[in-house]
Amino acid sequence: MKTLQRIFRTPSDVTTALPQLRDFAPDLLLIHAAPAWFEAPESLEVLVAAFPGRCTGCSTAGEIAGTAVLDHQCVVTAVKFDSTTISLFETSIPSATESYAAGQQLARAMVESNPDLLIVFAPGTAIDGARLVEGMMAELPPGVPISGGLAGDEGRFRQTWTIGPSGIHSERVVAIALKGPQLRFGHGSYGGWKPFGPIRQVTHCDGNRLYRLESERALDVYRRYLGDYATDLPASGLLFPFSVLDEDGQETGLIRTIIGIDDEGGSLILAGSVREGSFLQLMHTNSEGLVDGAEVAAERAFTPAARDSASLALLVSCIGRKLLLGERVEDEVAAALEMGPRPLTVAGFYSNGEIGPSGLTTDCRLHNQTMTITLLGEGDV
Repeated sequence: MKTLQRIFRTPSDVTTALPQLRDFAPDLLLIHAAPAWFEAPESLEVLVAAFPGRCTGCSTAGEIAGTAVLDHQCVVTAVKFDSTTISLFETSIPSATESYAAGQQLARAMVESNPDLLIVFAPGTAIDGARLVEGMMAELPPGVPISGGLAGDEGRFRQTWTIGPSGIHSERVVAIALKGPQLRFGHGSYGGWKPFGPIRQVTHCDGNRLYRLESERALDVYRRYLGDYATDLPASGLLFPFSVLDEDGQETGLIRTIIGIDDEGGSLILAGSVREGSFLQLMHTNSEGLVDGAEVAAERAFTPAARDSASLALLVSCIGRKLLLGERVEDEVAAALEMGPRPLTVAGFYSNGEIGPSGLTTDCRLHNQTMTITLLGEGDV
């Protein structure tokens, strides 16, 4: 497995790099770029036209290349496999309420390819990412891991884009299906947040819209505990996510971020769905907690087998973490890579949600506020 990575700062850089990318003859082109590149997409369309059926990726809230976190740029990572085959699939997702059905449809299209691993790039708005993943898992054979994330738009939560076989769209989910006897991969995901305040039961919700916590409107409860931060909602919601507990009050490892509010209805719009009867508790952290969380994600991902064969690390971290870390944002990337082999190509982005196995299990979920790592490589059979 070989990789070639290029960072584009202006559209003209793309034209200059095309001959080298063509000579490399990639099987897959991963493209992660700031929203401005999609708002004026001519240079991205040049890449899609030059490598038909091989381009995928999404808009970001920050681009990751090596140990650097970039803004307003485009990172292209070309991948050439020795024996692994890749196939790209996509489906439309017209609204958040159709997320589960979209996941089912996407998974059904991939079943015949019998994938060993799926990497998904999905819209970051007008979606219920948790239901999307649940729909996929309902149709896939047991044990097929799913990783990836929801596209970002620099924390605006207005419009995001994905790149797939049919080009650039705002309402399409794209999946890479990888299959091969030499394919090796590893996963790790962790947050680094700590709970505070009382535990409250969800008494009324609809998908990713939270209406009531016990007897109160969810927005009223949230504002009361945020204090002065409440004046900056919904942006400040990225700094105070919910820990999701099960019906017995036990931790599930899931975190849900607030991405919008409804003043009139008193509801909170979350980045993923929750279930009535479950319990929520507010969370907070600091820079040290997030960096430590990235280290835990790395410990889970860099198993001996994955580390020995890893050629590419895909890092997907949350926009909320980026905002909180500020000038220390590259510290979490460095922590996530400290255990990795050298050399190792590193690509990724800051997202509106991360997809990967939950904890130490193969049960894949939508996560919020985590550092999620996927390792790719090829090794001996």
